[in-house]
Amino acid sequence: MKKVRKAVFPVAGLGTRFLPATKAIPKEMLTVVDKPVIQYVVDEARDAGIEHFIFVTGRNKAVIEDHFDLQFELYDTLAQRGKDEQLAMLQRMQPEPGQTSFTRQQVPLGLGHAVWCARQLVGDEPFAVLLPDMIMQSEKGCMRSMVELHDQAGGNVVAVQECDPDEAHKYGIVGRGRDVASGFEVTSMVEKPARGTAQSNLYLNGRYILQPEIFDILSEQERGAGNEIQLTDAMLKLQSRQPFHGFHYQGRTFDCGSPEGFVEANVAFALWRRDLSPRMSGMIAGLLDDYAPGLRKTGS
Repeated sequence: MKKVRKAVFPVAGLGTRFLPATKAIPKEMLTVVDKPVIQYVVDEARDAGIEHFIFVTGRNKAVIEDHFDLQFELYDTLAQRGKDEQLAMLQRMQPEPGQTSFTRQQVPLGLGHAVWCARQLVGDEPFAVLLPDMIMQSEKGCMRSMVELHDQAGGNVVAVQECDPDEAHKYGIVGRGRDVASGFEVTSMVEKPARGTAQSNLYLNGRYILQPEIFDILSEQERGAGNEIQLTDAMLKLQSRQPFHGFHYQGRTFDCGSPEGFVEANVAFALWRRDLSPRMSGMIAGLLDDYAPGLRKTGS
């Protein structure tokens, strides 16, 4: 069984929900506390043992490439000024030479098409897909646990979380079968099922490990919802040929593709940090007193 060594990051989206902030800055470079959103996702992949980071980009995304490049002038300045802690932090985040690759998605044809654009860089081996809008918070990384499940059971792996059953029609939903190693057998996948018809409340949360046969399917995949090539449609076809396993992720997931999810992530990650949590707790309490006193009085 081949190891999962490569990860694909689809970062070609325009980020229209964040205009005007994303007019000149890619949404993936907006910061949660003091790190760009894309850095959290890459860190999760690196923690899982990923060795090659493949970015599917679009126009005006060159700053993402610059972010993961070596900046000699900055490093030299930090060294001369004795800012050893900051320098060490940047060096830990720096990918090694040859670990990053970038390819273009020239036309916006959806997630499935973006993944297909990485086919030459992935080659004939299993690979991870991490949606950069979704960042995770847990003691053990979501992708790390998924790689462990893949090592145990093989096949394809998707991460899922629980949603409100009344909200299941808004997500890609999977059916749960028998337990397999540290996960379970996926019996079905439905993209946005009709209200009241979902087989479970387990939704796909933006992390995948896929076998390379998905590329052959994507190359012939017809356009689906939104007139785009949908990754879920291709996975449904692949499921008829190969097993899919689900990993039930128990941590927090923040959808940084929406303004409210982005703000929630900033608050959560600030409170997660020991150096910021005490002060942030007081600041949030003060803001609630000023802007939402009714909520504070009722304990909501």
